[in-house]
Amino acid sequence: MSDRLSALDASFLYLEDHTTPMHVGGVAVFRRPSSGFDYDSVVSFIERKLALVPRYRQKVVQIPGRLARPVWVDDQNFDISYHVRRSALPKPGNDEQLHDLTQRLMSRKLDTTRPLWEVYLVEGLSEDRTAVITKTHQAMIDGIGAIDIGQLILQTTPAASPAEHSDPWLPRPEPGAVQLAVNAFTEAVRRPGEVVENIRATTVDATATLRKLSGAVAGLYSALRTAAVPPPGTPLNGTTSSQRRFAVARARLEDLRNVRRQHGGTINDVVLAVLTGAFRNWLLSRGEAVTTRSTVRAMVPVSVRADGPAAVARAELGDLPFDEVSSYLVDLPVGEPSPSIRLHQVSHAMRAHAESGQSVGADALVRLSGFAPPTLHALGARVASGLSNRLFNVLVTNVPGPQVPLYAAGASMSEIFPVVPLVKNQSLAVGITSYNGGLFIGLNADRAAMPDVDVLAAMIEESVEEMIGTVEV
Repeated sequence: MSDRLSALDASFLYLEDHTTPMHVGGVAVFRRPSSGFDYDSVVSFIERKLALVPRYRQKVVQIPGRLARPVWVDDQNFDISYHVRRSALPKPGNDEQLHDLTQRLMSRKLDTTRPLWEVYLVEGLSEDRTAVITKTHQAMIDGIGAIDIGQLILQTTPAASPAEHSDPWLPRPEPGAVQLAVNAFTEAVRRPGEVVENIRATTVDATATLRKLSGAVAGLYSALRTAAVPPPGTPLNGTTSSQRRFAVARARLEDLRNVRRQHGGTINDVVLAVLTGAFRNWLLSRGEAVTTRSTVRAMVPVSVRADGPAAVARAELGDLPFDEVSSYLVDLPVGEPSPSIRLHQVSHAMRAHAESGQSVGADALVRLSGFAPPTLHALGARVASGLSNRLFNVLVTNVPGPQVPLYAAGASMSEIFPVVPLVKNQSLAVGITSYNGGLFIGLNADRAAMPDVDVLAAMIEESVEEMIGTVEV
């Protein structure tokens, strides 16, 4: 039988258009080693890594007459030089030029006639740095068959692992149109109730999720009540154009830990309070009306331990493995001028979500909509694809990263910024990753709606300093 796309993965191909490319990405900055890490060495390194994930040499083929969902087949003409590309900034290249290149690359759809990923080696950065920009289609990141290409190329040691070497890759013959149609017909005969089974499986999955936590029925009711009340009107929701703007912000993880020690809560709470302060100042800078009751509603996928909601209170960005994920709908109090009070309000809201089971209710809505969160930053993008218009203003994905150095082809990574895709009528997506003592924030914005996203990025760093100022020495 063919390796057929799931209904969820296929939906990302069907929903994609020129204004909403459905790929996740990342911008990683490396310290250039004394030798190596040129284009040829990076191509060789990635080629060895591809042996670990066959999906990256496969392409999507449609079934004649759309009799069934598309299938994955080996790309007979796979050319790694097409997928791993070389770019250069005019020396000495600065961060702003890197961000300009990133936003241009992220605005373009991936070629659906080839394997759905791209890597760009960007040379010419100042201070002897090199960047790697990655793009991976969400249809590929199913949590089983494939992971994001950025995750694939990183490792904890500079040296290549012996396990990366393998026999030469030989593609399997590509099935013809007749064979694809016969396979689709055979599957339909063998599984005539597939659609019904998919709906039933989704319902059972959501029901099982609800039963995991006490009070889950109340949580579902709370989530449905939230869905019935539209999010507040802000410049964060508008008609999505085809072009993007990209900006970044940085913080030290230890500074955020000091804030947490002073005020309680979690690192995730501190990060959300920082974003709240930045959103407040950004709205004011635009002349928007901000009252004491003003809020910005965020969809926040967070990691929790498998032993239930009590563990959420112990969760810290950067300190917790990605065992499970819950999606919280949080009204960020942008009307509150005090940074410490904002933090306490955010902590209270997050704690209330965990204790009431509302996060499970939100996940159940997502699953029933056909957009279950599967993995890492792609998780948040999948959630957003189903719910953005009805439930929230901005997506904020938090992915804990390792607190040890990572390497690619012998080069040490110094920074990594996520690029989370936008969906219809969404002007901003915020991706956050902690890594090796730092917190790295990537802001992917609609170019027409948010030409001032760099202003917001600067305000995030100012909000970090404001929050640090609340810590008693």
